[in-house]
Order: sequence, then C-alpha cells, then structure tokens
Amino acid sequence: MSRRRARPAGDPSSDPTRDPVRERAERGHAEARAPVLVSDDPLLVAEVQRLCAAAGVVPRVVPDAVGALRAWAAAPVVLVGDDAAASLAACSPPRRPRVHVLGRAPVGDASFRRALGVGAEGVLSLPEAETWLVEMLTDVGDAGDAPGVTVGVLGGSGGAGATVFAAALARAAATIGPTLLVDADPLGAGVDRVLGLEDSGGIRWDALHHTSGRLSSRSLREALPGGGGLSVLTWPAERTTAPQADVLREVLSAARRGFGAVVVDLPRHPDPVAEEAVVRCDHVVLVSTLTVPAVSAAARVAARLPGPTPTRHLVTRAGRGGVTPESVSRLLQVPLLCAMTSQRGLDESVDLGAGPGHPRRGPLARAAATAVRELLPDLPGSAPAPRTATRAGAVA
Repeated sequence: MSRRRARPAGDPSSDPTRDPVRERAERGHAEARAPVLVSDDPLLVAEVQRLCAAAGVVPRVVPDAVGALRAWAAAPVVLVGDDAAASLAACSPPRRPRVHVLGRAPVGDASFRRALGVGAEGVLSLPEAETWLVEMLTDVGDAGDAPGVTVGVLGGSGGAGATVFAAALARAAATIGPTLLVDADPLGAGVDRVLGLEDSGGIRWDALHHTSGRLSSRSLREALPGGGGLSVLTWPAERTTAPQADVLREVLSAARRGFGAVVVDLPRHPDPVAEEAVVRCDHVVLVSTLTVPAVSAAARVAARLPGPTPTRHLVTRAGRGGVTPESVSRLLQVPLLCAMTSQRGLDESVDLGAGPGHPRRGPLARAAATAVRELLPDLPGSAPAPRTATRAGAVA
C-alpha cells in the first residue's frame, strides 16, 4: 500500500482554494497578450525590457528563429532585433501585421532589406523611436478588454449632492466590476473625504500634472488609492491647480481601458478642463433638489450641456419645495432617471468617514443601484430592471 507524500506547508499546491486549470488558462492568456521580442543581443533585450516596463507590459523574449515561429501567429506584436532578422528571414515566416525590426542608431540599408525579409512594417531606430514604441506597447498591454463606460455626475446647483451621489454610484458599480471614481472638481469637497479614503496611500492629481505621452491603464490602476474594486483619483491635501485638458484626456482614456466603469464628479463652473471631461462622458447625470431656485440654476447648467452625446439624465433629491420630479424633467427636457427621498443620518455618516450611508440600503443606495442598472447594463450582474414608477427612493 503506497502512501501519498505530504506536501510542505509552504507549497502553493497545498492551498485548497487553488485552481490549477484556471491558473494555466490565466498564464496562457497573459502569454498570448505579451509582445514577443526576438533577439539574442543582451543590450537590446535590456533596452526593450526597460521600455516594456514603462508601458506596463512584460515581453516574451525568444533568442532564435525557432522560438519566434512558435509564438509568431498569436503574439499581438513582434519586435525583431536587427541581430536576429536575417536568420528569421531565412525561415520565411508567414506575413502578419504589427512586426517591427529594432536596431540601434544608426541603421543602414541592410536593416531595411532584412525587414523586408521578415515582412516587417518598418525599422525602428533606438533611442529615437523610444516614445513611439512605449505608446504602442501601452496599447498592446491595454488591449483585449471592452472599454469601460464613463458617467459624469454634475450638480444643478450648489449643495445639490452631486459629489455624494457620484460616490454612491461608484461604490454601487464597484460591487460588480472594477470602477474608478475621478474627482474633476478642484473646488469640491473631495470624493476621498466623502468615502473616508483621505488617508489611503496612492497618487493624487498632483502626480499626474506633468504626464506626457500614453498613460498605461495598468500603471494607473495599480497606483491609485482605494479598495474593494473601487479606485479613486482625487486631490492632495494641499490643493493644486486643475490639470491641463490634455492630461485629463489621457487619464480618462486610460481609465476607460482599465476599468469597467468610470464615474466623474464634474465641476459646475465652465472651463476648458470641465468641457473636456464632459465630452469624454457617455452619460451625464444632472442632480437637482426640488426647489424653485435650484431648478432655475439646473436649467442654466442643462442648457450648456452638449447633445445628443453624452446622453443626459436627471436625478432629483427631495427638499422642502413643492416641485415634482416629473415637472422638473419636463422643464429641463432631461429624462428622469430616479427620484430620491430624504435619507436620515447621511450627513453624519459622511462626517464620520463612513461614506454615503449603507452601500445597499436607503434611498441613496437604491438610486445608485437604479443608475447602475440603467447606465451600466454591460457590467456583470447589472441587467436593467423593468421601469416601474415608485417613490420608495427611486424610479426603478
């Protein structure tokens, strides 16, 4: 009778939650998405590995033509070192897109002849082509996932509760998919304070002010504060000037590539950065209270929103006024998404750093859940529910 040999306590295979089949599938998926570098030149390999690290990808390095042919068809991009191009051309690899020959400056006519032999799109000379190569590798690392949906949240008037609703919406979306909450309002309260994350480690807007070129979604995701599927990009304790429009554009582009949902707390004051943020949104949610002055202010805000994209939606919050959500929707000509009733203890919960109330209970949570179902239907578990008017906290 044979005995099964006991595995060491530190052996990862002894973990009962380990799924070897899934691990092999994930490794295969990662290898299939990795750029392939064909080279036996240690200096060139080190240089490309450095550029790949800047792009947030890990290259698969093969030293010869045999290894290159094995990975040739599946690789998203193939970089052929000038030292390996001749031997690879002798094997007559099948023609495919996104093949580039890499050489260190200066490159001569022989490099271009070898590039023709492997069917390359061109010859890249390092270090001159570093910026282009990093941007291309960044796109490779971010490819393969459907872009996320960007939802902007905008207050119709001061004190409408747009920041709190944006935080609740992001937290609801994070329960079913990776979500980023972007604080684009330098004069606002700060979404990290609303969520109680002001002491969390990670980068803030000041670390991105001088960003140039392509921003890796993986690098952004790993650098931001947050947890539980929710990441936050907000302001440092010492507020700085708003980011330039091109920085915001690149951040939102990387966010769409790296997150299933992106929620943007938009500033009410019009400026180039605010306008850039609005046009990058798929949906804009206008939050208004039910008083005549608040609705009057919301009408002016709604009038400057572009159309038909992004799609506009209205969320109302109960107040002491006698205006109905339906009448506000007709006046603003913005479809009503949901109507919240008052929530007791909300201000106290935010003041204590507990966030905007319970994530699944209360009028605010129900309104956020309705918004997720309607605006983010492609997130797993967020299929739209039948629209039946209620006043229990939302028009669901």
